[in-house]
Amino acid sequence: MALSQRISRFRIAASCLVLGLATTGVPAQTSTGIKGAPPAFNTECASCHIGYAPALTGETNWRGIMGGLDKHFGVDASIDEKSRQIITAWLTSHAAKGGRYSSASPEFRISKSHWFIRQHDEVSSKVWKRASVKSPSNCGACHGGADKGDFDEDRVRIPS
Repeated sequence: MALSQRISRFRIAASCLVLGLATTGVPAQTSTGIKGAPPAFNTECASCHIGYAPALTGETNWRGIMGGLDKHFGVDASIDEKSRQIITAWLTSHAAKGGRYSSASPEFRISKSHWFIRQHDEVSSKVWKRASVKSPSNCGACHGGADKGDFDEDRVRIPS
């Protein structure tokens, strides 16, 4: 597929993602995190990595992630039960409700979901291994505004 076709396809998909998030009722992220998120989400989740918008994946993935915090992608991210319940309820109530964003992904990883892989199919496996990137889950390496929910392709900068 020609680069111009990939760019067009990516822009369409990105627009659908933005529209999808907007139509699910999930507030946009602000400079202090996702508007409307419970304080525990910003304290517990967004303090270690970007606060992923709930609509980026479905309820099954969020339940899997929140049910396995003691082994959260190789780290013990356990939190108190009350906070876990509050965050889980918020994530699942704002999770993607249908289509490609809501399907379960391997290991509950957003970066292993079908739509994520399609969006990043032009990124070489060597890029993910760069010290400046480290992994597909490090959105902020290429998307400077990821912590604010800005994934605009025109602002993508792949570090060397």
